[in-house]
Amino acid sequence: MTKIKGIGREVCEATEFVTIVTTGDDGPHVVGNWGEYMRVLGINEETLIFPAGYYHQTEKNLRNDSRIQLLVASKKVQGSHGPGQGCLITGTGEIITSGDIVDKVKAKFPWARGAMVIHVDNVKTQL
Repeated sequence: MTKIKGIGREVCEATEFVTIVTTGDDGPHVVGNWGEYMRVLGINEETLIFPAGYYHQTEKNLRNDSRIQLLVASKKVQGSHGPGQGCLITGTGEIITSGDIVDKVKAKFPWARGAMVIHVDNVKTQL
């Protein structure tokens, strides 16, 4: 099990945008969130947290299939073949609407209805 450390953490610390993919009845469902929001809530080696505004389809998908993929990238991080590095983060996710984590999220993002919590299984570099 690879955790978010080293180059993976460096990319998470630099990324502007995070692409989030879940699977539903109609196939892949793609949403996004800001890298800054992830950093404000803290990047843990095993868990990522994002404020959840709408994400109704994402929440439905995660209830049926908790697998989730995130793509983070930044040109600020040196890649294997030139400027720019990306990472594919895989794991399981859930959207929660009450509890300590949600209180922390709402303190920073009052518009959030809850928190999307991602439990990291693997981090693989891209590019």
